[in-house]
Amino acid sequence: MQTLPLRLTPGQDLRQAIEAAVLSHNCRAAFVLSGIGSLSTAGLRFAGADQPQRLTGDLEILSLSGTVGVNVTDSGAHSSSHLHMALSTATGQVFGGHVVPGCIVRTTAEVLLALLPQWAFSREPDAATGYDELVVRGLKVE
Repeated sequence: MQTLPLRLTPGQDLRQAIEAAVLSHNCRAAFVLSGIGSLSTAGLRFAGADQPQRLTGDLEILSLSGTVGVNVTDSGAHSSSHLHMALSTATGQVFGGHVVPGCIVRTTAEVLLALLPQWAFSREPDAATGYDELVVRGLKVE
């Protein structure tokens, strides 16, 4: 395991920037160990919901965790990440759920990743749950 600290800047998409950082280190699997910062807009899919909710305003990232997976195929790179985040609003309301694209950094986001270069994460249908679930594969490392 390698650690990779990131500082994301205003205007970056949180999820896309994290996935790009993992891929730029020739890695296809990582865990988010820690994440804090601020967002101007966020997309969270709450538990059991089909569609994400969009939150706007001054938002603080209280915690960020999950798996980061990037599948590389002939047609390009595809996300297989599963991230959860807890956010607070300017009035102290707290929301949490699945992170979707479109979480835009307001001032900063400080993220610590654990890169797993010998592994690949993907999401595949699981008959037992009815959802795409994590599949972990070892990679040959030379």
